[in-house]
Amino acid sequence: MIEVKDISRTYTIGESQVRALNGVSLKIDQGEFVAIMGASGSGKSTLMHILGLLDVPESGRYLLMGKEVSGMNDDELATLRNNVAGFVFQQFHLLSRMSTIDNVMLPCIYSDQQGDFRADALKRLEMVGLGKRSDHRPNQMSGGEQQRVAIARALIRNPVIIFADEPTGNLDTKNSHEIMRILTELHQEGKTIVMVTHEPDIAEYAGRVITMKDGQIIEDRRKEGMTIRPEISESIIKVDHQPLFKPSRMLGFVVQAVHSITSNKIRTLLSVLGILVGVASVIAMMALGAGAKASMEERLKSMGSNLLSVRGGSAKIGGAAQGTGTVTRFTEQDAQSIAELRTLVNRVSGVVSGVAQTVYLDKNWSTSVEGVDYDYGEMRSTIPDVGRWFTREEIQARQKVAILGTTVVSQLFGSEDPVGKTIKINRINFKVIGIAPPKGSSGPRDQDDQVFIPVTTAMYRVLGKNYLDGIYVEVSSASNIEPAKKAIETLIRKRHKLPVDDKESFNIRDMTQFQQMLSSTTETMSMLLGSIAAISLVVGGIGIMNIMLVSVTERTREIGLRKAIGARKGDIMLQFIIESVGMTLTGGILGILVGIGVSVILSTFAGWAVKTSLFSVLLSTGFSVLIGLFFGLWPARKAAGLKPVEALRYE
Repeated sequence: MIEVKDISRTYTIGESQVRALNGVSLKIDQGEFVAIMGASGSGKSTLMHILGLLDVPESGRYLLMGKEVSGMNDDELATLRNNVAGFVFQQFHLLSRMSTIDNVMLPCIYSDQQGDFRADALKRLEMVGLGKRSDHRPNQMSGGEQQRVAIARALIRNPVIIFADEPTGNLDTKNSHEIMRILTELHQEGKTIVMVTHEPDIAEYAGRVITMKDGQIIEDRRKEGMTIRPEISESIIKVDHQPLFKPSRMLGFVVQAVHSITSNKIRTLLSVLGILVGVASVIAMMALGAGAKASMEERLKSMGSNLLSVRGGSAKIGGAAQGTGTVTRFTEQDAQSIAELRTLVNRVSGVVSGVAQTVYLDKNWSTSVEGVDYDYGEMRSTIPDVGRWFTREEIQARQKVAILGTTVVSQLFGSEDPVGKTIKINRINFKVIGIAPPKGSSGPRDQDDQVFIPVTTAMYRVLGKNYLDGIYVEVSSASNIEPAKKAIETLIRKRHKLPVDDKESFNIRDMTQFQQMLSSTTETMSMLLGSIAAISLVVGGIGIMNIMLVSVTERTREIGLRKAIGARKGDIMLQFIIESVGMTLTGGILGILVGIGVSVILSTFAGWAVKTSLFSVLLSTGFSVLIGLFFGLWPARKAAGLKPVEALRYE
């Protein structure tokens, strides 16, 4: 069944090398109970580790059921251990955070079989006399009971060979003989048992005792009457790689991850807190940026789309004057001529501006007066929600009608409805026909602190002007903005006989460019806020990696145990990655709730414009998962790279 030929193994300890095995040859038949004895450092544990597929020889051959296994890779050896071997360790190696029955079921996670593992585990516990203690934790049990749990775990996959490394080394005499009774019964049932011990009385339970010294076998004694069972077919040796993401495996890994995460609640909470703060910051900052952008876009609507502003004078603001040219005075005929550019222009409105005193009963208010044409309402999104806009007839007849901004309404009327009431503008009676929609502030200027009246009324009855202060032009499409600017410039120069090099008499401003600039600036600020908040996510990810690296160190023996019972490199990596992603995802979900809550608080109590978007939620959640994957990968690779024997011996 087991045959090793001239195997050797050397360990490097510091700068010196220790020859643990020196040309050992051995054959163990099916059904034997073999005890390997020797002083400390004789090589007995190294031999058992090689026989148990936990280690590989440097030279020589190892045949298991007639098949060469010494050349197999780590994953193939892990699969083989899971299928044919069961391990009982001196230190028990039970996971304290798991119940007894969960410890027994652990090898099943790494198998390719499906079934009712819990029922099978309970059956094994009853076999060792612990059926009624299946829900207890290892720290609630005595040493002898813990060793019996380890035996039940070794039997769960129905192995053909049981490897026992000092199974009674940590037990008193009574418990030692109880463990040996169980092993003897298993041997009588047909199990092959290979046991390492330094106690002669324990070795006497075996049918064959091998004594080692200085890495060599010096005695191989068999008891008389020992029966040798028929060889088992090598067909039971399965080294096929099962799919890593098999549903039954994944569920087991997730359950293991939950056990691990919840076993150290304070440390997990502190790790999750970093991700929580990062995700909450991203969502709150992006909500703040999105709210500012939405607010800006709402205000920009009042400027209209594809809008040109034609004004008299230089386009430059501030600084020294650039020339002595006269300012062009626009007329109503200029506005009409621009309106005739039908292929390029949709709407045109001349405007005049001034300051006036408004009075209603005993209240008065100084405000801006805007004289506007009929198309102004649509162009500048000023059509009243309450009341109505001017008619063409009212503008032509220079009617005394007014539309008030919300600031003027609050100052003159308070909560009273102004529509239909009469106010005085510069001592002239005007009938209020509507309330302009609120537009907020633009810099230091309150856009709601103004009164709109017909442009003709403003020019000839209120402000005494025979010219327009400016002309607003709505271009037919964004692609026609530049052609429209050139056509309007040519038209004005022709009508006012201005030279081509005269840049000071008038200017044409593209309001669309201004909108795009503000939108771009707001979007940039939003991304900047999100990026700054994302830094805290990265910091949280580094914290997760630190905790996972500490966890790998703390759980080195556990990793060795998992590998001993059949976990492959990919299984260990996936286990730690799931734990890392689980913590970051938990932090991400909690961060979403906190981020939305912070956004609501900022909106409710601080009055800031916020807008939580699905994109920011998905982005921050996805980013937190990626953080878990990225920062969990290194600890996972470190854990997966540990050798089973070295991990089990870790102090």
